[in-house]
Amino acid sequence: MLDWHGSGMSVMEMSHRGPEFMGILAEAEADLRELMAIPSGYRVLFMQGGAIGENAIVPMNLIGRTGRADYVVTGTWSEKSAKEAKNYGQVCVAASGEAGAFRAIPPRSEWRLDPQAAYVHICSNETIGGVEFHWTPDTGDVPLVADMSSNILSRPIDVSRYGLIYAGAQKNMGPSGVTVVIVREDLLGHALPITPAAFNYQVQAQNDSMYNTPPTYAIYIAGLVFKHVKSLGGLATMEEHNRAKARLLYDFLDGSRFFRNEVAPADRSLMNVPFHLRDASLDKAFLDGARQRGMVQLKGHRIVGGMRASIYNAMPIEGVRALVAYLREFEAAHG
Repeated sequence: MLDWHGSGMSVMEMSHRGPEFMGILAEAEADLRELMAIPSGYRVLFMQGGAIGENAIVPMNLIGRTGRADYVVTGTWSEKSAKEAKNYGQVCVAASGEAGAFRAIPPRSEWRLDPQAAYVHICSNETIGGVEFHWTPDTGDVPLVADMSSNILSRPIDVSRYGLIYAGAQKNMGPSGVTVVIVREDLLGHALPITPAAFNYQVQAQNDSMYNTPPTYAIYIAGLVFKHVKSLGGLATMEEHNRAKARLLYDFLDGSRFFRNEVAPADRSLMNVPFHLRDASLDKAFLDGARQRGMVQLKGHRIVGGMRASIYNAMPIEGVRALVAYLREFEAAHG
């Protein structure tokens, strides 16, 4: 915190262009490339603005290739992405789960894709509704773009199936403040004239994410997380860990007559598990009891209500066991 490797400086105070931080940045990128098996034809950018910022930055950089893009809407975040992109070109909602209250991902056979679209955009995990892509859509020659903010590093993926991946760090990679963008090199150089230089992927790639001052400390901490995940056995190990946690919680909910999860089983998120009490008048008592047991932030998003357990990489399986024990106790007392 106060003295990085005997330099006499914290990472927070060292020059972002000095050899110390340049080494930190290079090492973080190398570890992320190894973890995700990122092919050589892709650039890794460390940017700012989060996924909300990328909702504008992606179309600024890509939609100019043809003037239009397809969006698959599976919940609140992909809905926001599509809405923002309309400011920069013609956007078509190629498929939507809205009719089913966003409880399932529309089958690929129902997608109406435009072969002339500049890209197809998905949100790989919807934190609010609790649906997740457990498959990679085939979009033919049209590049697939994915917002992976909430499930990146949770399991292995084939990066070569995507044209661009972006993710805010704050769920599985580190503190908020840094956004990772993994972009195929042939998609660089198509930014709209209105694109600020700091948001231009080609400019950032040419400057190794140093066109403007990057979020240095957030990158440093993310780099430590990459090393930690590698030390645990990489993404295959993380997938086993996450599937075990999710299975434990979903199995209890499926066997309960007091709690319910309404997401289609094939599309259930490994990261975010929403659930409802069958008697909503007990919600406050449930949350109060959870807080007394050291379990906080279980209240569901205001859009959907109910409860939500977020079980990202860092949540140990003991935490899920404690939650299931409390669910069982609460049901016995009130059911």
